[in-house]
Amino acid sequence: MSKERRDAVMIDKVDGLHTILPYVMPKRTDAEVAMQETFDVTELNKYMAARNEAEGINLKLFHGICTAVARTIYWRPKLNIFIRGRKFWQRKDITLSFIVKRTFEDTSEESLMFLTVKPDMTFTSISKEIIGDVSKLRKESGKNDIGDMINIFAKIPRPILTFAFWVFKRLEYHGIMPKALTDGDTDYSTVILSNLGSIKCGAAYHHLNNYGTNSIVVTIGTMHKAVLYSDDGTPELKDVVEMHVCLDERIADGFYFARSLKLIKYLLEHPEELDCPIGEELSEGAKASL
Repeated sequence: MSKERRDAVMIDKVDGLHTILPYVMPKRTDAEVAMQETFDVTELNKYMAARNEAEGINLKLFHGICTAVARTIYWRPKLNIFIRGRKFWQRKDITLSFIVKRTFEDTSEESLMFLTVKPDMTFTSISKEIIGDVSKLRKESGKNDIGDMINIFAKIPRPILTFAFWVFKRLEYHGIMPKALTDGDTDYSTVILSNLGSIKCGAAYHHLNNYGTNSIVVTIGTMHKAVLYSDDGTPELKDVVEMHVCLDERIADGFYFARSLKLIKYLLEHPEELDCPIGEELSEGAKASL
C-alpha cells in the first residue's frame, strides 16, 4: 500500500492501542463517540452585530462556528485524521461540508457544499465564501455536480448499483478512488456541519458513515437564552447554542477531544480571535484554555 493518497499522507508512528483499534472496530460506525456541549455565544453575537453595522457585511452565527471549528482542527491535527485500509491517514487539507436546501420547503432539493479552508482564511473570508457559495447554489437551477452524479447512480438497476458500490469500497480501501467520485462529496470532508438551528431544531445526534473518509459530524441547534454561572457563582442570562459532535474515537482519545471542545468554546467567547488567520499562532489565552 502506498504511503500517500491524493488527499492524505499515511501516519507511520501510531501507538499500539490505536494500531489494533481498526481491527477490533473495523467500521467507523463501530467506533462512534458522541459529545454534546452548550456554548456561550453572547460575545460573538455582539461582535457580529457591531461589525455588520459598521462594515455593511453579513457575518452569521453559523459562519463563526465554522471558523472556530476550522481553527481548532488546524491546531488540533488529530481531528483531521481518518482510517482507511486499517491505516491512519493525515489529510492534506481542512475541508468543511454542508447540505444546503434551495428553499425552506419539504419538497425543496438539497445540494452539497464543500469548502476547503486555507491557513490565511479568517472569519470574514470564510463567511464571504459560505454566503457566496450558498447564493450561487440557490440561483443555479438544479445544477450541482455531485448531486447530478448521485441522481444518475440512483437510476441504475439495483444489482449493478450494489456491485458498483462494492467496487467503490475496494477502491477506497486501497486509496485509489477516482477524484471525480469524491470531489464535493460531504463523505470525503474533514467535518460535516449541519445547521439545524436554521430550521428551529435542536442539536440532534447524527451518525457517521462507513463510506468515504469523514470522521466528524457536528450538528448545531437553535440559539436561545439560558442562565449560566460565572466562576464566582453569579447567574447570568446568556445567548447559548448547543452542539452535538459525533466522532470516530479511533483517531484520538477522549482527552484530546475534550480539550478540542474547550478551544472551540474559548474562540466563540473571544470572537476577535476568529478574525486571526486560521494558521496564525494561538494566543496565550487560547493556549491556556487547552
